[in-house]
Amino acid sequence: LLSTTVNQRRRAGAVCSKDTRGAGIFHLQRVGAAFAAEIQSKMNGGESRKRRRSFSPDRGSPERGALQPSKSNYQEWDVEDVCRFLRVQGLGKFEQLFRAAQLSGDVLPMLTERDLEEEGVSVLGDRLKLIKCINTLWQNPIDAKVFNDPIHGHIEMHPLLVRIIDTPQFQRLRFIKQLGGAYFVYPGASHNRFEHSIGVAHLAGQLVKALCGRQPELRINNRDILCVQIAGLCHDLGHGPFSHLFDGKFIPQRRKDKKWKHEDASLEMFDHLIASNGLEDVLLSYGLVLPEDVKFIKEQIRGRPTEGDGAGDGAKDWPYEGRTQEKGFLYEIVANKRSGIDVDKWDYFARDCHHLGIRNNFDFERFLKFARVCEVGKRKLICTRDKEVGDLYNMFHTRITLHRRAYQHRVVNIIESMITEALVLADPHIQIVGKDMQICKISESIDDMEAYTKLTDNVFEQILNSSKPELQKAREILNNVVCRNLYKWIGQTQPEAGTEIKPEELSGEVAAAVPSTPLDIQFCAEDFIVNVVQMDYGMKGKNPINKVRFYCKSDPNVAFKIRKDQVSQMLPERFTEQLIQVYCKKTDNKSVQAAQKLFVQWCINRNFSKPRDGDIVAPELTPLKIEWNNDNSDSDDSNPREELQSSRRANGCKSKTRLFQ
Repeated sequence: LLSTTVNQRRRAGAVCSKDTRGAGIFHLQRVGAAFAAEIQSKMNGGESRKRRRSFSPDRGSPERGALQPSKSNYQEWDVEDVCRFLRVQGLGKFEQLFRAAQLSGDVLPMLTERDLEEEGVSVLGDRLKLIKCINTLWQNPIDAKVFNDPIHGHIEMHPLLVRIIDTPQFQRLRFIKQLGGAYFVYPGASHNRFEHSIGVAHLAGQLVKALCGRQPELRINNRDILCVQIAGLCHDLGHGPFSHLFDGKFIPQRRKDKKWKHEDASLEMFDHLIASNGLEDVLLSYGLVLPEDVKFIKEQIRGRPTEGDGAGDGAKDWPYEGRTQEKGFLYEIVANKRSGIDVDKWDYFARDCHHLGIRNNFDFERFLKFARVCEVGKRKLICTRDKEVGDLYNMFHTRITLHRRAYQHRVVNIIESMITEALVLADPHIQIVGKDMQICKISESIDDMEAYTKLTDNVFEQILNSSKPELQKAREILNNVVCRNLYKWIGQTQPEAGTEIKPEELSGEVAAAVPSTPLDIQFCAEDFIVNVVQMDYGMKGKNPINKVRFYCKSDPNVAFKIRKDQVSQMLPERFTEQLIQVYCKKTDNKSVQAAQKLFVQWCINRNFSKPRDGDIVAPELTPLKIEWNNDNSDSDDSNPREELQSSRRANGCKSKTRLFQ
């Protein structure tokens, strides 16, 4: 104020200078006493106003404190606490409305825009302000817990998620290895389904909140966010011992009449978790609507493939009941049945790579920055920027890398086959107490969630440390796993492109493939284990990027496809292949060498690819197949067979060093 006045007077010829002692005395030239009095008056008025402002109810003042609700947990607020909160937020004009409707803190999460309209809030802008204000209570709950995760850092979990975590059904996941038998090969792969599930819940919340903040017109509410996070948290509740070993190898052998996947058990276990822990009232207290929201959570876990290409062009009736087609994009967050790009993959890519020591080439945080919902046909889909298409190919390449180097590692597969064999032998002799004290076998526990809750990786030690004579064979197999006395690797081959091989009866074929050179050892089908491994980008032979929609910077509301040839000419031509891995249970050297010759002969009979070491283990057989001897490589003009023979001659002529005279 003083500065302004002085500047104004300068134009009139006033000159102001400071005293050398800094006392702020002004020497006015050509200005009368009236001007000095004017300055003094304005200075006094400014100080007076400053003193008055100091008594305004700021954040730390007693006056503002009187406006704050008496309790920190909004669910414990009475009607007057809610009214105080509205005053602090600048929405005091709605106090009387909330007071008349007796709206206390515990019902705030249940309020919808329609409820406010019915109560007399006629202006749309006011309704949206109130909903946004109430959402801040839910989004930053005072009693949230913080988990320190090695992948995502400090994760804040909503109190309802914490209530679910603190149940026996969820805590069971602490004792189920994320990568099953891979821990016997990769020492770092000791992580469990427990931390993966928490990570998926965190990422699900990150993605849905990013969409909510970026596009308010989507009308994503608290219920939507909480349901998506619960689905992410509970999506793996149904995994059995050693994760995919149980539903991929054990159950198909012991329950051949039952088509069962771990997702089926996840739905049953979720129902059991809610009922046995009395969480229905807790769900209601946090604003969920039953049974609608429970149905929505379960639909996200199980998912259901949609018709056509998932874009809505000619798609049939909406297949879900938990949410309408208007919010169909929410089904693409936890388990994306359309394109396979979901937060479940993001977490296990990052987590598995971290523990395995394999580089992860996909950055999910970048996807979060560019995720956007666009309308395609009759549906709303999660899309990303056109420049991110290369990153998505990297994501699926990371998936294939993990399968090749870890999940389908040849030693991992044989260890899991041996563990499966032990579980099959032990199944009739392991007793698990289920509902109403009913006794279940391992394979029967999937029908009784009380018994299934007690089934974890611990069954391995239970068999290994048992003294029961009926478990002796199973015990010996597991002891061989622990002592690394594994079945022997024979070789790997591939069928012709476009040919699909069924695993049934392959062991018998290998045993019957007698080569032209007679063998001294006889084999039967039980001596071989044949694994048929399906490798793809997650959608069998299809390119999943064809299911993704993109938008560009110039118009972010229009979605479109990007063809493979628009990205690069160095991308894969095929998106699926089969690997056939063969093992022999006879472990002595003579039997292994004979089994390798049988394997090469079998590959010739079935017109499979040449085994990598075929020229080494069966040099008399590989020349019999002409296609195997056509060298089409671009490396050089040398003959690989001549190189091999030359190498053998060189090795045979090497002089032996005498170590002792």
